[in-house]
Amino acid sequence: MKQKRYLFPADYMADPSVHVFNDRIYIYPSHDIESDNVENDNGDQYIMRDSHVLSTDDPMTGEVIDHGKALDIADIPWAGRQLWDADVAEKDGKYFLYFPLKDRNDIFRTGVAVANRPEGPFVPQPDPIRGSYSIDYCVLPVDGDYLLYFGGLWGGQLQRYKDNKALETPYLPAGDEPALPSRVVKLSADMLQFDGSPRPVYIVDADGNPLKANDPHRFFEASWVHKYNGKYYFSYSTGDTHLLCYAVGDSPYGPFVYQGVILTPVTGWTTHHSIVEFRGKWYLFHHDSKPSGGKSWLRRLKVCELEYDADGHIITIDGGGE
Repeated sequence: MKQKRYLFPADYMADPSVHVFNDRIYIYPSHDIESDNVENDNGDQYIMRDSHVLSTDDPMTGEVIDHGKALDIADIPWAGRQLWDADVAEKDGKYFLYFPLKDRNDIFRTGVAVANRPEGPFVPQPDPIRGSYSIDYCVLPVDGDYLLYFGGLWGGQLQRYKDNKALETPYLPAGDEPALPSRVVKLSADMLQFDGSPRPVYIVDADGNPLKANDPHRFFEASWVHKYNGKYYFSYSTGDTHLLCYAVGDSPYGPFVYQGVILTPVTGWTTHHSIVEFRGKWYLFHHDSKPSGGKSWLRRLKVCELEYDADGHIITIDGGGE
C-alpha cells in the first residue's frame, strides 16, 4: 500500500492546487466549513468564505505551515457567495490567484487577486474577468504565455454555456452524445483578462472520437495539466463516477487521448487534485472525507507519491473509498 499523508489535520481544506516557488511547495486549497445546507447536486453545501495558503519543504514528512488567510470573500467587491477552488501563477515577481465565485446573480465568474509573495495576502481586482464562467482552474506556463484551464458540470454551471455564450436553457449531453469538454484560454499579458475566446479541450479515445456522455471516464471537473517526458498530461475528475483520470497529448490545447485512472474512489463524493514534481519525485495532492465520517463538504488534504511505468503511464493509486 502506497504511503499517504493527511497534510493539515488541524482544519478542513480541499481542492489543492500545488506549485513549487523558490524551491518550496505552496498549496492553495479551498477552505471547507460546517454547513447546515442540504447536500445537493448544485453544491450548496460548499459555502467556503476564505482561502488560506500552506507550504512545506517536504510533502511526506515535513512541517506544513499555514500562512493564514490569503483571500476573504468580504474583501471582494463583486462577491455573492461560494469561494471555491483556485490556482496561482507567478509572472515577473507577481503572484496571480484565479478564483471562482458566484456574483450577486448566483453566476460563477473568475476573479483575480494579486500578491507580491506566494503566500499572499492577495488583493482582489475590482471586477471579475470579462467573459468568464464556470469553475476549477489550472494555470499552465507555455513558451512565455499562460493558459487557463477551467470548467465543471452541475453546480459548476458549465452546462449553462455553449460557444462561450449563456444558454436560456442549460443542456447536459446524455447517452452516446459527446461529453461536455473542459475549456482553455490564453491569459492577457497583464494576467488580468482573457486574450481571445475560451476553446474546448477534447478528450478522445484511441480512434480519435470524443468520449461520450455515458462514459464513466469522461470529463466532469477539476482540470489539471502537467508535462512529463515532452508530453502534456491532462488530468481531471469524473465527478459522479468518482475517479481521477488522465489523457495525454502533444499540444497543451489538446486533443488528449484517454489513458487511464490515476485514483480510484475516495471516501466522500468529490475528487479534486493536482500533480507536481519536487526534487526529482512526483506527487499527487488530493482530498477525502474520511476524517469527517464521510461528510462530502468537510474534507482534508492528502498527498502521496505518483509513479509512471516505463511507457509513461501513471500507475493507478488506490483511493481507499468504498
